[in-house]
Amino acid sequence: MKNNTFYSHGKLLLSAEYVVLDGALALAIPTKYGQSLIVDPIDKPVLNWKSFDETKNIWFETTFDLKGNTIEGHDLNNDISNRLIEILQASKALNPEFLNSDQGYKIETHLEFPKNWGLGTSSTLITNIAKWANIDPFQLLEKTFGGSGYDIACAQHHNPITYRIAPDKKIVEHTNFNPIFKEQLYFIHLNKKQNSRDGIKHYHENKKNAASAINAINKLTLNMISCQTLDYFQDLMVNHENLIAKLTKQTPVKDIYFKDFDGAVKSLGAWGGDFVLVASKQNPTTYFKAKGFNTVIPYGKMAL
Repeated sequence: MKNNTFYSHGKLLLSAEYVVLDGALALAIPTKYGQSLIVDPIDKPVLNWKSFDETKNIWFETTFDLKGNTIEGHDLNNDISNRLIEILQASKALNPEFLNSDQGYKIETHLEFPKNWGLGTSSTLITNIAKWANIDPFQLLEKTFGGSGYDIACAQHHNPITYRIAPDKKIVEHTNFNPIFKEQLYFIHLNKKQNSRDGIKHYHENKKNAASAINAINKLTLNMISCQTLDYFQDLMVNHENLIAKLTKQTPVKDIYFKDFDGAVKSLGAWGGDFVLVASKQNPTTYFKAKGFNTVIPYGKMAL
């Protein structure tokens, strides 16, 4: 019996946050940081599960019993355990042969990034389990976490993509986003995790005139991909921020934290946490660290 190792990349959404849910064209990048899933068969009908963080410390550990067509946890009050059972049961529903024997498994997951970075702890797990169960990860996402699915697309790709939700399908295409000014792009972590489901809920409750916004965002996305100068890219970032701010009744992150910064700052994904994209003629590390934002990652060290 041999073990299997599955690996998926993290993700960042560079354009079309929120409106990607309504069919806007999004630009997204897989990250060099990801998560692996190691599956080692054992003879006992249990799942011995251990999750390791980026420092190789165990951050979650449990045992599940495999009984017939059910998966039972030992800690009914543990949200992570219950969520895992939900994912595994949904996987079995999509593939009845999955976990359908007297065999059990020793499972290890290994993160390459801190959980609070928002790079896709859940989406990389969903994709890895889908690979293990031999099912469609988009279908598994729909049965569990929900969301646009761009993160699932990033998990499976090795270069920048455009992503669009069309009726009855997801359109994922490789794109040649490799700006000549990429050494002047940085990702800054805002020191807090943002729940994307809360952000999505806020968007649906507050969005106005989404149809016209989608057309504008589509153009911004295409212009970001083809842009040849840092100045123009900064303009596109600011225009994107202002458009989403107006649509969702939120305040752009630069206006909240970085009004005096000489450069452009754009939220990525759900506003209010995780990473922002910064475009700056000068290396901005000193500026952000002086304000207490110590995680400053150059584009080339983050983007796959």
